[in-house]
Amino acid sequence: MNTTHPMPGLMRTQSVTALDQARRIQRIKKLLAEHNAVLVAHYYTDADLQALAEETGGYVSDSLDMARYGHEHKATTLVVAGVRFMGETAKILNPEKRVLMPTLEATCSLDESCPADAFQAFCDAHPDRTVVVYANTSAAVKARADWVVTSSIALRLARHLASRGEKILWAPDRHLGAYVRQESGADMLLWRGSCIVHDEFRAEALLDLKERYPDADVLAHPESSAEVLALADMIGSTTAMIKAAQTRSARRFIVATDNGILHKMRQAAPGKEFLEAPTGGRGATCKSCAHCPWMAMNSLASVETALTTGGPEIRIEESVRQRALKPVMRMLEFAASQKAGVLGFGNA
Repeated sequence: MNTTHPMPGLMRTQSVTALDQARRIQRIKKLLAEHNAVLVAHYYTDADLQALAEETGGYVSDSLDMARYGHEHKATTLVVAGVRFMGETAKILNPEKRVLMPTLEATCSLDESCPADAFQAFCDAHPDRTVVVYANTSAAVKARADWVVTSSIALRLARHLASRGEKILWAPDRHLGAYVRQESGADMLLWRGSCIVHDEFRAEALLDLKERYPDADVLAHPESSAEVLALADMIGSTTAMIKAAQTRSARRFIVATDNGILHKMRQAAPGKEFLEAPTGGRGATCKSCAHCPWMAMNSLASVETALTTGGPEIRIEESVRQRALKPVMRMLEFAASQKAGVLGFGNA
């Protein structure tokens, strides 16, 4: 009987790679302790970063909870694994803390689609409207807003403002804005931005996948198009989608958001199957498929470098930070009131 063995050189390379990875993780843990630092990671980052954050007493969540956690934690240095607006939000809330990011090149298509100067002019042209901006915006755009929201509270806030007779100017995600407008009945004027990840999901291909797996529930983030949302069994924020994976009776799910979330879903609901919603089909460009290219810039190596060199560090002009702080604090206070059931508008 002939037995084929792996090449010895290949085995050594694999072993060294695994060993290097383990050593890097130990160095990061040591550096976090030395710098009184905490690692905060988004659900869309790679699984190894999420695992490291949780192993070291850090946190993995959506952008709202990341901001809240960083604000409440006693660490003097925050390492934010995500995209730039998340690091800026942390700095807005924590001017006394050092906020490091693995890279400042990790931006966001929604942020990029809403330049501060153009947005200022848009707001000035509609002075009768309450300005509500998604968290996926720059500090300068937040500084022009009345409210900042995440997808977890957007619908409830729109209902709240509509109940007070306020008309809304919404930016930048047109899909989330359209969904909120439809569900809330609020008078909303929408900026025309979008997320390159959620823009890639295709309803036609999703229908084909549903036919192959008729027992699967479709979970969709409201940054997806109306055509995709129409096929969803549940629409919600990243945190709400993870909760749905745990609590819904289905054993199989098709997930229409960044595939980085699948790591947390598999942790939260072991034994269930999770499929990526399709990004192929008519009209697809697949610039990103189902994973944000900027989220993918975060790595263990870049976290180690940031802690070793002390950079890149988030810096915001103080006058901008102070103006942006007001709508960000409104977001956190509104979210807290919702959690306490003070306003009671239901779940987004």
